[in-house]
Amino acid sequence: MSARVLTAALGDYPHTASLPETPALRLERVAVKPISRAFAPMVRELRYDVSEMAIATFLMAKEADVPITLLPVVMAARFQEGALLCRADGSVRGPADLAGKRVGVRAYSQTTGMWLRGTLAAEHGVAPDAIAWTTFEDAHVPTFRDPPFCTRAAAGADMTAMLRTGELDAAIFGNDLPAGDDLRPVFPDVAAAGRAFQARHGFVPVNHLVVLKSDLARDAGLVAGLLGMFGSATTTRDALTPAIALASRWCAAQGLLARPLEAAAIWS
Repeated sequence: MSARVLTAALGDYPHTASLPETPALRLERVAVKPISRAFAPMVRELRYDVSEMAIATFLMAKEADVPITLLPVVMAARFQEGALLCRADGSVRGPADLAGKRVGVRAYSQTTGMWLRGTLAAEHGVAPDAIAWTTFEDAHVPTFRDPPFCTRAAAGADMTAMLRTGELDAAIFGNDLPAGDDLRPVFPDVAAAGRAFQARHGFVPVNHLVVLKSDLARDAGLVAGLLGMFGSATTTRDALTPAIALASRWCAAQGLLARPLEAAAIWS
């Protein structure tokens, strides 16, 4: 009996470097770099059987009735504060200074931006609409439109260059931060800010999880085989509940969702 083969768009991590095969199941990895470029095709076309996906994108897709099912597999989680940078010689000395400022982000729906906006609002009194956001691309979910306090950058504009020239007062980046002594984190003590987040909420923010086409998720044996493949990256729904519940509430507060999603809808 030959193994069932599923196409999979997954990032390169230590826990995905050598995913095991079983006599019943094999993943055919599709190279997508950066992995965020797989999210829109998965949401819009169901291009892959299995895909890594940012949590904000997943929640928005679920609300839009995209037939994907969440698996309790964590691809990436991190504290977000180090991704928010400003000019070293600028007037921004801390998070509260961002009120009224111009801040760039790849997309308003970017998960790192969602976590940071939530922290800015909850802990520093800076609501999302108190900032003039500059975005550079659309959300992965095609029906979403940026809120009115966002402006789309000109085609071909570079966020890092705009920050360095002073067109932006701060910007949110992903894993790859621009190098140079001319930029610094907005949070004066990034490590302390991360510890404070974990102390308040009890978890490290989840960025990327794994989704499966919903028609495939009806096969309990297939799901069990996938969860076994991911090894230590596999966790439980209960363990993820605090992070996903807060992400859902913050997505709703920021206009990414019409309302927070209930657990039953998230895991359906």
